[in-house]
Amino acid sequence: MLVQPLRSTDFRRSPAALPSAEPKVAVLLNANARKVDARVVKLLSHVVPEEDLFLSRSPLDARRIAQTVLERGYPTVFTGGGDGTFMGFVNEVLQQVGPRGKFAGQAAPRFGILKLGTGNGIAAFVNASSTRGDGILNDVVRARAAEFPSVRTMDLVQVDGQRAPFAGLGVDGKVLNDYISVKESLGKGMFKRVMSGGGGYFSAVAFKTVPHYLTSSVLVECEVVNGPSEAYRLGAEGQTLGAPLAPGAVLFRGKLMMAAAGTMPFYGYGFRMFPHANDRRGFLQLRLGQVSPTQVLANLPRLWNGRWAPEGLHDFHAREVTIRFARPMPFQVGGDAAGYREQVTLSVAPESIELLDFNGVQ
Repeated sequence: MLVQPLRSTDFRRSPAALPSAEPKVAVLLNANARKVDARVVKLLSHVVPEEDLFLSRSPLDARRIAQTVLERGYPTVFTGGGDGTFMGFVNEVLQQVGPRGKFAGQAAPRFGILKLGTGNGIAAFVNASSTRGDGILNDVVRARAAEFPSVRTMDLVQVDGQRAPFAGLGVDGKVLNDYISVKESLGKGMFKRVMSGGGGYFSAVAFKTVPHYLTSSVLVECEVVNGPSEAYRLGAEGQTLGAPLAPGAVLFRGKLMMAAAGTMPFYGYGFRMFPHANDRRGFLQLRLGQVSPTQVLANLPRLWNGRWAPEGLHDFHAREVTIRFARPMPFQVGGDAAGYREQVTLSVAPESIELLDFNGVQ
């Protein structure tokens, strides 16, 4: 996350030096996010004190801002700028409060989401307000008055020491790589706004991903092995099928187009990729796909809503899995393209986080 205070701030100020008449809420905005503009900053400045409002400027500031948040003891922190902004700051905070961090043992703050990114998967999960009208302002005001409906606990996927809401190998990573390619080649000038959001993803799928898989094999040999805890095979409605799967068991061996896991239901744009992700605390939902691109396109609305459950989709609850493909596959972590990998281990992070939940569901 790229973060810097709106104006120069003394990062050494202690919590005791700050006023505490009401619950303190920090708001962190990523200036590179498409919806973070001068208007949004000005609106938020009317409801958030200057010392609590931060604007993204440099990656070098991320650690100092996380330290400031922890030093001041903010109970609640909002991030604005999409899932990448949110997870960048969460990773920094959790590292700081981890066993080797400067604030080891200190509790992490609760996190709120301002719907100011593109995909906004986590914002959909907690029903954060849109930028229409005074939606995001109302969310912040309610948090400052401690009037939000509830707090939701969310587990995180851990991969290569980083935490994310989801990660995967295969077609979903290919789409993200293609989206970046389309945005870099066509997302300029008059097409910049169209290619920076849903239009860019649609163009990537229609003109790069699908044509590629019409002439190349989409299915690749794969083995998925369970970690050191029991896992559970899931049915179409998320119900457990059969007996628990033993630690170290082979969950799948065969050809796949995708192997992905998440601890919350949504990819970006309301795509309910993991409809059973939050059903069993302390577990991720593993989804393995054997379906063809033409099947996906024919059933895209139902897949998008989490209601498509063909024989070619295999779902599990697990704490840790190792995925091995026969050749390097496109890899994505939290919606960000991460190159190509043949093997990856995905597990539930040891720390969970608390999110302000505007659904009113605990």
